[in-house]
Amino acid sequence: YFIGKLMGKTPFSPTSPNKTLEGVIGGLICASIIGAILGVFVYNFWLSLLCSFFVAIFAVIGDLLESYFKREAGVKDSGDLIPGHG
Repeated sequence: YFIGKLMGKTPFSPTSPNKTLEGVIGGLICASIIGAILGVFVYNFWLSLLCSFFVAIFAVIGDLLESYFKREAGVKDSGDLIPGHG
């Protein structure tokens, strides 16, 4: 989020116009670093690095899919779809 806000210039996806390529790359790098650091204390450095990288990739994919489904359904704010959420 912070990297995208500070350095983001390149739009990442038409389904989610506020997301930038720089923000996605920054998120992947930050998630991987945090996962690797935690891996040193918890389990295995390389396994933690790899797992955190893939979790971050799937988070981006899930976010883009949610944006796509919202656009298809004509919903502006998904926080109103689930009571008590958002």
